[in-house]
Formats: sequence, structure tokens, C-alpha cells
Amino acid sequence: MDVKRLDLLRELAERGSVTAVADATGRTPSAVSQQLKVLEREAGMPLTQREGRGIALTSAGHALARSATEVAVAIQRAEALWDDFRNHPSGEVTLLTFPTIGATLLPGVLTDLASVAGLVVHATDLDPELDEYADLTNDHDIVLAHAMPGDLPWGGRGLNAVPLLTEPLDVGLPADHRLAGRSHVTADDVVDETWLGVPPGFPFERILHAIEQQAGGRIEVSQRISDMRIIEALVEAGLGIALVPRYTSGPVPPGIVLKPLRGVASARRIVALTRPDVAERLAVRTVLDVLVSRAARLGE
Repeated sequence: MDVKRLDLLRELAERGSVTAVADATGRTPSAVSQQLKVLEREAGMPLTQREGRGIALTSAGHALARSATEVAVAIQRAEALWDDFRNHPSGEVTLLTFPTIGATLLPGVLTDLASVAGLVVHATDLDPELDEYADLTNDHDIVLAHAMPGDLPWGGRGLNAVPLLTEPLDVGLPADHRLAGRSHVTADDVVDETWLGVPPGFPFERILHAIEQQAGGRIEVSQRISDMRIIEALVEAGLGIALVPRYTSGPVPPGIVLKPLRGVASARRIVALTRPDVAERLAVRTVLDVLVSRAARLGE
């Protein structure tokens, strides 16, 4: 079987439609469909079936797609061995980050990698919902993702998840707030405050629910903002309190104090996601090593 056709089948398993595969691979939908038909003839059995207005993989198609992933991993591993032999992690690596970790981590990471001849990193940012991170690995070599401890929104997808950081989420208060002098705060202390929250589906929302359960009250969320800089500006203006990442929110404005939240699990896990074949590339592993090293410095 042709390796490139196997890769198209794997892309179909990941992306769900011929049109999406065509867009991702720079082909027309008819060309993708034709290549899949050739692969079916080589396999000797149906790999796809009609489903509504599109197609879906048969059980044989899913099995062969899994094998295609193993083939892709083996090919990338062989190429990585050659790169190791040459000690030359060259090539382009695409990196997707969410804003807060990007602002904190990227300057040092890109500075460290600038000395690696032939290695080019293309970074971009996005703040997706939890269930979108796994899909983004289809279009980016490395995806920086975050979730609450115990959550695995990318589980079951066969992705490599490299731990970078477990980051506490503190309660940000105006500097003149009645709780500003405390060493820490509890759910009972803050449940009746006006909160500045995040859009529904963002990870921090779970912590607000946990505060409500712990204190037996109902939190009032006055504004829902995804940009941490805006949230901090509103906290500093005395318009509410908010959860603020301890390491990655940048320098805390002088009008804000951060207080640890006791009695409620308030932290997030930050990981680097890659597809297993992509993770074999020496250039990708080089970038991952620098990400791990720089993230460890934040934790210190």
C-alpha cells in the first residue's frame, strides 16, 4: 500500500470529512476521494461508507487508519535517527500557544532556539475551548494546552502530552480590598464577592463551581472575559475579583494583590500536545526540550 494514501486515510479519521482533508493537504476533494478509492482496491475491502451527505470509516477503515499512524511514526522515527546521526535538528516547527503562557514562555524559548542553525519556529496564538486542543494538533506540530488537574479533554486521541507546568490559580483582589491583608482566602471568604469570570467552557469555570459547592452559596459573575489583561484591569478598578494565574499572567499591576485559595483545588496543568509521528522529529523534540526547560524555571 502506498504510504501517502495511508496518510490520507489517517487524516480522514482525524478530520472527519474529505473536504477537511483536502483543505489540509492542498488537494481537491475529488483527488482525495480518488486516492481513497485506490487504497480500497489495494486493501481489498471497503474502507469508507456513506453517512448522510458525507462518508465515514468502516471498522476496517478505522483499523487501517490506526496502522497508518504506526507507519507514520516509524517513518518519522527513521528520519529522526538520521537527524540524530547528523546531530542536526533542522526544519520548520509550527507552535500554537494560548495567550498567557505564550507571553511568559515564548520570548525565552525563541531566544534559546535562535542559536540552532536550520531550525525555524513559526509561533501563533489562540485561546480555544478545551475540546478543541486535540483537533489543533492536526494543523500544528506542537499545541500548548491547559486543563484542570484530572481533566483529559484530549484523552483517547493517541496524542503525546508533555507536562510543562502545574500552575496555581490565585484570587486577584484590589489592593484596598477588605481581604487584601490576609495570607490566604477560603471559599467562604469569597463566595459572596462580585466575580469577573471566563466564558462558559473555559477551564477556570470549574473552580468557581467548586467554590460554590464548598461554601454552599451562589457566585455572582458580573463580566465574562477571556483576556487576562482586561480582567486584571477590571480588578484593579475595583469592579470585582478574579482567578489569576500565578506564574503566567505577567507582572501583577500595583493595584492588585494575589492570595492563594485554600480548601479548593485551584490550579491548572499546562502541557505540550503533539501527534505521535510528529513527536519523533528531532526538530520537534528540540523545541519540546526547550519548552520543558523554560517552564521549569517558571515553577521555580
